[in-house]
Amino acid sequence: MANKKLVAVFSASGVTKRVGEEIARIAGADFYEIVPKEIYTSADLDWMNKKSRSSVEMNDSSARPEIAGDALNMASYDTVIVGFPIWWGVAPRIIDTFLENYDFSGKKVIPFCTSGGSGVGRSDTALHKDVSDDVKWAKGKQINRPNEAEIRHWLDEVL
Repeated sequence: MANKKLVAVFSASGVTKRVGEEIARIAGADFYEIVPKEIYTSADLDWMNKKSRSSVEMNDSSARPEIAGDALNMASYDTVIVGFPIWWGVAPRIIDTFLENYDFSGKKVIPFCTSGGSGVGRSDTALHKDVSDDVKWAKGKQINRPNEAEIRHWLDEVL
């Protein structure tokens, strides 16, 4: 199990999932999709509507959407690559749920994001509060397309 890797992604539209699947393939990692217990509809994702589900969640720093499915055996992984779309400049609240639900002590956590309009920004460092202090963080990266050469180069830097 030495250096066993996991790519865990939340993807509302499928973009982050496609990138995450390519990262997992290239890295020889397991793939896990973080699926919300209540799937987001297009109305839920309407960032122009202050009352949409995503807007309400992102304006409430304590919001923790539930995750569907079985729990992971996180103890079997040394490195976890976490992917998410950028919402309001940071990771969606479900990523906080994911990070808070597992023990990442002693693991390397590598964030990546997808975004149509903004970069990583403070999203990668904002997640540090969700895990113990002994997590080894790599700098986050924005990857919007499953480009093999770009992903290989990035993985060479962070793994």
